Amino acid sequence: MIETRSLVAAFRGGTPIVFPDVAVPQGGTLLLRGPSGSGKSTWLAVVAGLLAPVSGQVVVAGTPLLERGARLDAWRARHVGFLPQKLHLSPALTVAQNLALVYWASGLRPDPLRMQATLDALGVSGLADRLPQALSGGQAQRVALARAVLLSPSVLLADEPTASLDDESAQAALALLQQTATTVGATLVLATHDARAVHAVHAACSVAQSAGGSAQDVIEMTLQRMN
Repeated sequence: MIETRSLVAAFRGGTPIVFPDVAVPQGGTLLLRGPSGSGKSTWLAVVAGLLAPVSGQVVVAGTPLLERGARLDAWRARHVGFLPQKLHLSPALTVAQNLALVYWASGLRPDPLRMQATLDALGVSGLADRLPQALSGGQAQRVALARAVLLSPSVLLADEPTASLDDESAQAALALLQQTATTVGATLVLATHDARAVHAVHAACSVAQSAGGSAQDVIEMTLQRMN
């Protein structure tokens, strides 16, 4: 779950942004909409515990984000999965070593069996020993998603996951994100200005509800470009 109230934040010395209040239940989906420069990445950074707000309240997975330092880093590694627009896979490390970083950040011993099972579930089972430069764009995105969901996070954040994808690849990426969030029971946030993503998320929710599933309504929060 994610709740923010009276949230004001600024990124890299920029103009403070006043964000709308929002409450997303556990297992729900938030579409964070708005053009480039509207503050989507700033909001994601605050919710991920990467950026301290100027003021306001932020509660993620039942935890108020009040402190900074090693304890918050370990909490983030265990409870928040982040799929950034730039995937940030370490080029000097193999896929398996990139996944192991999640365990080190959270203070846990790496679990090779779980890492392999996560790669298997995302259809990239044979890539554990490859370096990132040997991956296709789609493979790299799946590896980054495996890293994000490795510890079954409470919250999964995706920043413009379809920005550089064609229609077919975008649809596949969105379906994978939604399926993975459902599997681990995570609250899913999709930050996007892509109309394809908005349509696909609402369509998937409608299909699930029509089939008698337990899909929750999609919540939308739209931000405006700062002048």
